[in-house]
Amino acid sequence: MKRLALLLVFACGTAPAAAQTATVALPDVTGPIAVTATSWPLMASSKIQTLVDLPKAGYVEEEFFVSGRANIYDWTADGGVTIKTPNAPYTTRILVRKPEDARKFSGNVVAEAMHASGNSWMFYFTRIYMMKNGHISVEIDPQKEGTEATVVKANPERYKPINLPDQAQTNEIIAQVGALLKGNGPTSPLNGLRVRHLYLMGTSQSAGTLRGYLPAHATWRMPDGKPIYDGYLATSTAGMPIPKIDVPLVQIATQTEIVRGAANGETHRRPDGDAPGDQFRLYEMAGMPHNDSRENPTYDPNPCKMPVPTYPVGSMMAMGLRSLVQWVDKGTLPPKAERMAVENGSFVLDANGNVKGGVRSTYVDVPMAKYSAPNNADPKPGTRDDFYCGIAGVQQNLTAEQMKSLYKDPGAYKNKVKQRLDELTKAGWYLPEYASQVTGDADKVHF
Repeated sequence: MKRLALLLVFACGTAPAAAQTATVALPDVTGPIAVTATSWPLMASSKIQTLVDLPKAGYVEEEFFVSGRANIYDWTADGGVTIKTPNAPYTTRILVRKPEDARKFSGNVVAEAMHASGNSWMFYFTRIYMMKNGHISVEIDPQKEGTEATVVKANPERYKPINLPDQAQTNEIIAQVGALLKGNGPTSPLNGLRVRHLYLMGTSQSAGTLRGYLPAHATWRMPDGKPIYDGYLATSTAGMPIPKIDVPLVQIATQTEIVRGAANGETHRRPDGDAPGDQFRLYEMAGMPHNDSRENPTYDPNPCKMPVPTYPVGSMMAMGLRSLVQWVDKGTLPPKAERMAVENGSFVLDANGNVKGGVRSTYVDVPMAKYSAPNNADPKPGTRDDFYCGIAGVQQNLTAEQMKSLYKDPGAYKNKVKQRLDELTKAGWYLPEYASQVTGDADKVHF
């Protein structure tokens, strides 16, 4: 994997200062691909285990095949990179979720590379914010290994046209599809809509794809020389540092990443920036685990030894996305946040056992539980529970005695939650779209 990551970086250009810019060719488009009673898009919103009700939000979902040509690269004996096969043909798919009424489109298109598990997780996590604000979501499937193992395998007949010769074509495919969407010509699935800005986001494995693309960002451009992608949101990046680029970038680190990076000095950390060439925010989310056990059906029933959290991961990812969109679209500088408090390789905890610092929420500021990471599993042969529990968090509820000492009674607790929620919302740290999650959770607390 390390060799492949390096190959993708060097094949797509050097650091931004030294990169030579080039205009990518636009791929051809086929579709929308028909949906029938026996054939539908992988992870169609109407079919996934936890239903995403697009019609209720006024959204439609369409799948397209995109076909083009992208170079295949190889290593030379001295460690350099050469083009092994120029302009190798490829075909893959994209999945578009957009407002049915074009008048409700915000002008902002948010793309993400498909996670290797076969899902556009970032849309799933941020869908409430995305659809309320009229943004378009586009899933791009650029990776040979993940696309063949999940998409093609799920329906070989439907996806017979898909052909991805080499993993090293990933970045060029991302660039070509991005240019197609942003240029919005007659062959674009978004033709007729006014696209103002295009973003790329990713989480966990798809954040690794995003990070691998960043060196290519400086190389491949629109015909006018401007960037293809106007901003980036990278979440759960496994502690990897993010290079400086010439557009805004928001990085979200969860408590899981900070725990794992503590012993090595949190190498992902660098100062926030507002200057051209270094427009950067790092948000370390106190209490937030790597995976969303609140909504991910993997955790129902809970496969882990300890209780998994109901912390609303999606609301915090949406806050990061909203910060990025407003930064690019309106020029509004996002707030800056403290880093989580780490000393001698361990968290600094408050009196209730929650980490100090980081981006705050009512869940850690008006706690009814202690939030930590990682969780672990009871071994079950033939399952991946160890993996899934390793990226889940732990929620240990406070005792009734502790709650009474903090809040006196449930009514006082709910009032404190609402007061803190109002403060966080006004400061930009929480979105009104998710307020009902917070108040709904508070209503369930009794002691």
